[in-house]
Amino acid sequence: MVNFNVLVVDDEEDMRNLVEMYLLNSKYGCTQASNGTEAIQAIQSEQIDVVLLDIMMPNQDGYEVCEKIRKFSDVPIIFISAKGEEWDKVKALKLGGDDYVVKPYNPGELIARIEALLRRAGKKVDTNDEDVTVYRNITINKKSRKVMVDKETVTLTLKEYELLNFLIMHSNQVLSREQLLERIWGSDYSGSLRTVDTHIKTLRMKLKTADYIQTVWGIGYKFEGNDEV
Repeated sequence: MVNFNVLVVDDEEDMRNLVEMYLLNSKYGCTQASNGTEAIQAIQSEQIDVVLLDIMMPNQDGYEVCEKIRKFSDVPIIFISAKGEEWDKVKALKLGGDDYVVKPYNPGELIARIEALLRRAGKKVDTNDEDVTVYRNITINKKSRKVMVDKETVTLTLKEYELLNFLIMHSNQVLSREQLLERIWGSDYSGSLRTVDTHIKTLRMKLKTADYIQTVWGIGYKFEGNDEV
């Protein structure tokens, strides 16, 4: 399954094809552009989630293309260049770039940087393993029930795990305490609604991401996130 579409902007066809191969192997869609004009047309006409932008191109270099893109779009941009000087990186970031990768690079690193940008944008990234869900800086392995935050393992009880997983599956939806209690503890559970509050409090503490789980006063809770693509 293709998760997101990445625009590769490079005047060298062989390089575009090579990057496309990396992306397709990692289950990303790919659109190619050989120059700035094609890149801008693609962003305006297609769903583009991340742009990989080469700097050294004829007519319009990557810096100019980035400036033009930023006039109408906030799509994440990763600059890719053989120019590794500090000044080049600073200029790229100041013009609106979100990241900078120096050639030659490891394909795995490039894919990881793309995933990191998507997480920062609040977009769920499906990895090659359907049993793994990545949301922002939280990774959940459903098979092993392992939860990681910023690559550090977080130990959760079974109910805490089920509660977190359910909240993430229903991101941006307001869920009442009654709904959560019935879904996680079952309709036969005779305990108090405060059970939900206690587990939410513990989850916030363990995940160190209190702002993700929002309290909706008088109703329940909502796992806060940007709209999915």
